[in-house]
Amino acid sequence: MVAAAQPARTDTPALDASGTTAREVLTSGDVSRALRRIAHEILERNKGADDLVLLGIPSRGVPLAQRLGVAMAEVEGAHVPVGSLDVTMHRDDLRHQPVRPLARTDIPPGGIDDKVVVLVDDVLFHGRTIRAALEALAELGRPRIVRLAVLVDRGHRELPIRADHVGKNLPTSSSERVRVHLTEVDGEDSVTIEGGDR
Repeated sequence: MVAAAQPARTDTPALDASGTTAREVLTSGDVSRALRRIAHEILERNKGADDLVLLGIPSRGVPLAQRLGVAMAEVEGAHVPVGSLDVTMHRDDLRHQPVRPLARTDIPPGGIDDKVVVLVDDVLFHGRTIRAALEALAELGRPRIVRLAVLVDRGHRELPIRADHVGKNLPTSSSERVRVHLTEVDGEDSVTIEGGDR
């Protein structure tokens, strides 16, 4: 008797393009469902789309913010402004990191003053990128409220920063690397974990 084929597990190790062992922890479908849920959560908390502005943090936060904007428009039937916020010059690790190219800051028409600004990023880790984003935002205007939406929260915070909307809480060891792959940047949607002690 031949055993029935088992469905493929999403957490099985695979080799990435560099030959490193990587475990897929979110599939394309998982990413899509997480973003739809985040879009609904943001709209529910805001009681609609009024005064919302989404600002993606380059690089992968920008396409995530754009997808959230599309999902919100489908739900509310109203346009939600989407822009991008480069935080490079506000980072506190510039002396320790390789030279970073400046990305684009694009504030939608109408600005951010007295708006509900939702910062969007792919992974929340130490919190230092978000601290830099808050500094960059303060130079551009005075939002009424600033919230944070991330696809993955992997823990290990070094600063008192918490996401308001999370696609997936993903416990990791500090030696592991979480990689978010998006179709707009990488040609596919997935989240993988590399390295660590496993």
